[in-house]
Amino acid sequence: MQATGIKGTAAKTTAAATARADGKSETVERAGSLDTAGIILEDVCYEYPGGVAALKGISLRISQNETVAIIGENGAGKTTLAKHLNGLLKPTSGRVFVDGVDTRGRTCAAMARLVGFVFQNPDDQLFQNQVFKEIAFGPRNLGYPADKVERLVKWAAGLVGIEGLLERHPFDLALAQRKLVAIASVVAMDTPYVILDEPTTGQDYPGTQKLATLVAKLHAAGKTVIAITHDMEFAAAHFARVIALAGGRVILDGTPNEVFSRPDELAMASVEPPQMARLGQRLGLEECVLDQEALLRALGLV
Repeated sequence: MQATGIKGTAAKTTAAATARADGKSETVERAGSLDTAGIILEDVCYEYPGGVAALKGISLRISQNETVAIIGENGAGKTTLAKHLNGLLKPTSGRVFVDGVDTRGRTCAAMARLVGFVFQNPDDQLFQNQVFKEIAFGPRNLGYPADKVERLVKWAAGLVGIEGLLERHPFDLALAQRKLVAIASVVAMDTPYVILDEPTTGQDYPGTQKLATLVAKLHAAGKTVIAITHDMEFAAAHFARVIALAGGRVILDGTPNEVFSRPDELAMASVEPPQMARLGQRLGLEECVLDQEALLRALGLV
């Protein structure tokens, strides 16, 4: 398990638009070298106006086709970190590269071709009067032909299970449904990297299962999925890597089993391991168990 330095408008426009204000298009050339593939943060620090240091020397590498959950208490720096990945924020010091592209030299609109970002509050992102138009906005702004836009809309809507809502007005829907519309609107842009900010907030069990399926299908399609989440069960079950932040620094970075087997370090981030892991720890099990089957196996009951 690794820690920092070791391992490797507005909202609506940021999430979807890729045209510059002057009407000229801006493109991002992706580097082909394996050395530059993925997302690389080099000693990234960020200070908000007023002097609040939100990120303090973060160095990470997120490879292509990874699934990564970023956890930590409110104010730990999770969303600030994620906003650096699509150029919405620029480092006060240090550098961020996405497939070899230095985000400091690109607008957020240009980076939207590489990194899709779904905001925590869907109402910050939705602005069309029809779900179909909402989902189509991003790919249309990327300049895709109408037939491809329609295919992407139907594909993205199908992934999150809202095919029957395409004719509805987004603000006639419940919050959980609006969240799924916002996710579909970013997924439809077909970016290689997708960031989900608190995706399970407001979702019931079926909604959470839809999101689990979405993560699995995006991963199967070769995409990198990064989720900021307070839902430890969701993080443990559906992501191969977990990064814990506290005070603007990475304190844990590893597989779910590695990270959630360290309750003392997690306490520094005001995070508890998933319920099953806590039960296993209280039973004195040496290994970290994250689901019922693993618990029964560790107890010799199966």
